[in-house]
Amino acid sequence: MTKDKGQRTKDKDLVLIGGGHSHAIALRMLGMNPLPGVRLTLITNVSYTPYSGMLPGHVAGFYTFDECHIDLRRLAQFAGAQLYIDKAVGLDLNSNKVICANRPPVAFDVLSIDIGSTPAKESIPGVANYAIPAKPVPQFLTRWNQIIETIAQHPQQSLSLGIVGGGAGGVELAMTMQRRINDVETRHGTSVKIHLFHRGNKLLSGHNSWVQRYVKKLLKKREIQVHLGETVSQILPDKICCESGLFVNCDYSFWVTQAAAPSWIAESGLHTNSKGFILVGDTLQSLSHPHIFAAGDIATMVNHPRPKAGVFAVRQGKPLVGNLRRFVQEKTLHLYQPQRRFLSLIGTGDGGAIASWGSFGWHSRLLWLWKDHIDRKFMRQFRDLPAMTPGNNLPEKTQNLTKSTLLKKSKNTPPMYCAGCGSKVGSTTLERVLKRLQDEYPFPTPEDIILGLGTPDDAAVVQVPADKLLVQTIDYFRTLINDPFIFGQISTHHCLSDLFAMGATPQSVLAMVTVPYGTAEKQEETLYQLLSGAMKVLSQVQAPLVGGHTTEGAELTFGLSCNGLVSPQQILKKSGMNPGDQLIFTKGLGTGILFAANMRLQAKGYWIDQAVESMLLSNQEAVQVFRDHGVTACTDVTGFGLVGHLVEMVQASGVAVELEWDKIPLLEGVTELVEQGIVSSLYPQNVQAARFIKNQEEICDRANYPVLFDPQTSGGLLATIPSDQAVKCEQVLQELGYQQSCIIGQVISASSDVPPLRFS
Repeated sequence: MTKDKGQRTKDKDLVLIGGGHSHAIALRMLGMNPLPGVRLTLITNVSYTPYSGMLPGHVAGFYTFDECHIDLRRLAQFAGAQLYIDKAVGLDLNSNKVICANRPPVAFDVLSIDIGSTPAKESIPGVANYAIPAKPVPQFLTRWNQIIETIAQHPQQSLSLGIVGGGAGGVELAMTMQRRINDVETRHGTSVKIHLFHRGNKLLSGHNSWVQRYVKKLLKKREIQVHLGETVSQILPDKICCESGLFVNCDYSFWVTQAAAPSWIAESGLHTNSKGFILVGDTLQSLSHPHIFAAGDIATMVNHPRPKAGVFAVRQGKPLVGNLRRFVQEKTLHLYQPQRRFLSLIGTGDGGAIASWGSFGWHSRLLWLWKDHIDRKFMRQFRDLPAMTPGNNLPEKTQNLTKSTLLKKSKNTPPMYCAGCGSKVGSTTLERVLKRLQDEYPFPTPEDIILGLGTPDDAAVVQVPADKLLVQTIDYFRTLINDPFIFGQISTHHCLSDLFAMGATPQSVLAMVTVPYGTAEKQEETLYQLLSGAMKVLSQVQAPLVGGHTTEGAELTFGLSCNGLVSPQQILKKSGMNPGDQLIFTKGLGTGILFAANMRLQAKGYWIDQAVESMLLSNQEAVQVFRDHGVTACTDVTGFGLVGHLVEMVQASGVAVELEWDKIPLLEGVTELVEQGIVSSLYPQNVQAARFIKNQEEICDRANYPVLFDPQTSGGLLATIPSDQAVKCEQVLQELGYQQSCIIGQVISASSDVPPLRFS
């Protein structure tokens, strides 16, 4: 068989920077109606994006975090998009690449930018060090929640808050903050005073006179001190100073001024206005680079300038995705003209809202109810996504359409791909990737590497010291996350873990990769991102990549064959457990359940975030801690689950174990998912190990029972430590970053014909 190049699945890269309102709408629409031949990637520094319409209500305490944030990880999964959690810091427009803070550059054919804006700091002394900016929102909310917690923990304390900026954002923030603080004051007796500073003589300069007068009267009634005509000249740790000589003691200062763009936008070479915002035409294309689009606050339409308000970002979502689709398909783009006037609803923090429309203004609780209805309806479209079919990242409706279309096409031009060596990735592609990797991660050439990637041959040649034992292991699996760079790191940590569990030091590795079908350029980028992730981890453990094998396939898979060295007297085994030893586990359980739920769009994004954080935690340092505290036996918990791997240990050691049910650490979200009946596909095989549990009938109905048999990817280490060293060992592990490390049980003597595991 031969390859039909016309049937390659991914020919173009559409990259979205930022998870703003326009991009959230675009992702949902592209999930419902995917772009054939296009690989979609979202780059965002946060996995949750706030909806501006509900953010003040969240500050006031009316909405929970989940209610007012869009889960970008779940949305990207629905859209079949790669999700890169990182911060864009620049553009290389000569080679069409996005420069990121913590990962390799990301190539694109078409780019869209929707990163919002930040308050202008205007070089005022102290702002950067002491003021809390209203944007980026995640940092603001973190500080706000800390302040609320401080107020609650210190009753009877008097505090003063200062807000700089008398526009709609500053005014609404003052009233909603007061509402939340009033709740705390009622329960804890804390006294808090709020000051609002504005350089103009009237608040809300973009609104009608009635609204301006009414808001000023309302703030006075609420005892929020308004300082008009005051230009802030300096922010100090405990006060706000103005040019007039006025200074006000403020324990916390908030900066809510005019919007500004990050400096890298203008520095990249895109045409911008004087404030750094991207200038776009009526098609939302950059004036200087037509293959780059922009929407939301970061964009300024030259023919239709509008205020930086969320309503325009929401309205731009549909025309943006329409023109992205047309551009990729080389069709004529449509012109978009935003509305001239828009209704502004300003929450007053008391269950009411002020409507501002031209010369019209009104304050009523009915307006808040109306606003709440509109906002909740908007958010439901991102929460109530169509059901997913397991194993496919398309919604059922779209999937059926796609299958039907492909079936019709296949009657004429069925895609055929070579097997055997014909399925290998092309040599030029591989050479380019290795050259790029060598520039970033120079291949080490220690004396024991006779032949490796630095001197390629038919096979690698490694010198093994005569006084060492060679430890070998191999692992290989499909990607569980739509980010090849992160997947490369997770898989590498997982593969190396067997060496660490046996006390070995990695010496060399061979890579095995299956790259999804695509053009040579797209395969090169995927392979480069994947191996960059692997090399990042390998460089940390100083283990050289000496060779490997690549092939093409339907989906991305990766693994390593790892070699390590260990002195005969230092090898760690599953055997060696002694009665009286304490059993320590270093990570939370539940990755199998979490990613099974993620495939079905039933996992929250921050659950997956913390699972990824756990999987990126190397087991290398934990082994050294175990050695320092007299480890007697060790293994890593992976595919067979906690019980499966523990059974191997007790059988090898001829002992039994009594486990404390409540001490077994779980990853966040696992309990909720188990209650929904979600388990990994490997669970039915793993649960057969339940026959080794003495009181299995007693515990099988307990909450979280399935977690005992959940397969783990890059899971923790399970080790036994002498009882007099266990508590100290646990403490050191936690201090090193293994925060969920816990003593989960103790080793006891085995009894004949009695299952070796028991839970208390």
